Amino acid sequence: MQDFVCLLIDDDFDDHEIFAIALNDADKTYKCVTAKNGVDALEKLNTDETFIPDYIFLDLNMPRKTGQECLVEIRRNDKFKNLPVIIYSTSLDMVDVLYEKGAHYYIRKPAEFSHLKKVILKAITAISENQERPSKENFIIQP
Repeated sequence: MQDFVCLLIDDDFDDHEIFAIALNDADKTYKCVTAKNGVDALEKLNTDETFIPDYIFLDLNMPRKTGQECLVEIRRNDKFKNLPVIIYSTSLDMVDVLYEKGAHYYIRKPAEFSHLKKVILKAITAISENQERPSKENFIIQP
């Protein structure tokens, strides 16, 4: 069975742990790799030629490089321009802007662990079943 890799880019280390547990509970074939901010993530993506995650979950509010800035840089790189990027944030700010910049989905961080598992799985399943980006009307994933 093939393992899939999700890169979580988030400056909150508690969110790293909770996300990894939820991802593992949702589907044991997914491995979570984390980056502490956009600079760290871009360094991982650009330094290791063999590292190409299957999905990127991207927080917006981070020091050093915001999620929006990180998304723009990911989309500029031909190697990653079609890589599924799911915005994973506490707010619903800039939804339209992030859709236009190439994010696949937008998940508002749920307060309940069971909802987190559901939205992660919904995003991954939607992308694996349909390789094209959704319409703007289907951009936000709810539990």
